[in-house]
Amino acid sequence: MTDLSRRSALGLSAAALAVAPAAAQAVVDAPHPALDKPLTRIAFGSCAKQDKDQPIWEAIFATKPDLFMFLGDNIYADTRDPKVMAAKYAMLAAKPHFKRLRDEIPVVAIWDDHDFGENDAGGDYPMKAESRRQFCDFWGEPENSPRRTRDGVHAAYVFGPEGRRVQILLPDLRWNRTPLAEKTFKGGYKAWAVARGLQGKETPGPYDRIADQDATMIGEPQWAWLEAQLAQPADLRIFGSSLQVLADFAGWESWINYARDHQRLFEAIRRQRAERLFFVSGDTHYAEVSKLDLNVPYPMWDVTSSGLTEVWPVTPPNALRASAVLRERNFGLITIDWSPPAPKVTVEIRDEKGQVRISQAIDAGTLRVG
Repeated sequence: MTDLSRRSALGLSAAALAVAPAAAQAVVDAPHPALDKPLTRIAFGSCAKQDKDQPIWEAIFATKPDLFMFLGDNIYADTRDPKVMAAKYAMLAAKPHFKRLRDEIPVVAIWDDHDFGENDAGGDYPMKAESRRQFCDFWGEPENSPRRTRDGVHAAYVFGPEGRRVQILLPDLRWNRTPLAEKTFKGGYKAWAVARGLQGKETPGPYDRIADQDATMIGEPQWAWLEAQLAQPADLRIFGSSLQVLADFAGWESWINYARDHQRLFEAIRRQRAERLFFVSGDTHYAEVSKLDLNVPYPMWDVTSSGLTEVWPVTPPNALRASAVLRERNFGLITIDWSPPAPKVTVEIRDEKGQVRISQAIDAGTLRVG
């Protein structure tokens, strides 16, 4: 599908409503031409530098996904110059694999720091309105899309008919995020981390929990949006986070840095009885599975896939790690078995050759608010 035809399709929200009445709320939130499509295979990934080769797409195409989820760092803009950002989007658009992806597979996307604009940037990044415009233009949002004017580019979709409705939630973890808290290291963080890595020790990042209950990851307008979306009916929910939701405590950016928002997320899931939800995430440049089953509405899973081109040289700590750590280029694949009484999900992490390196089964029937 060409960009022009894609944008035309995205703009036909009334037509989409006609073919997918069960997804009416999601269409209003963020139009998409494939909302009527039942999903059984969803690929996802993050962290792809636009100036690098991306051979991993061959393995992704071989899985024949119904949808691909970009979880952020889809380009590395790292600029305050709109022309530089536009040139980097153009570089990604020109890649043959990316052209094929857009022609053959429906796509949804959220940004992380590098495509938002700068490394670890938050609400004080001065070019965020321009970043939002370029993001929406590149990903084919119609002119009347709420993503162009709301307090961030967060979006919610519901794909498929009643009985097989997959809700995909993509929060914006940048637009309103308050500044991070940095630790201090004698001799600087880099020297400390290199020395620790050479000793083979788990190596946390430079950030700490923020000692401020008013600090926020997403801000009040987006909390209201998220609460409303969690109240929508769905048969399975995938929360696509650009940062790890459960990991404790890697020392890099993650939900746990914002303790109040971290707990508020679980409470919102409980209060809205948003059952059958699991997390997928990106950012880290390595892959792993995390699990939390204490003081949460039901067992929480977070499957992290990163990156499509980027690899981290050391392993950070994570008290909730429930798998091996894969420090190679990778992508994620969600397979849904819709057999009653509840869908059974398998989430895999696959390497550049398409080999399964991590696999996690999730029985949606166990993801129930008690």
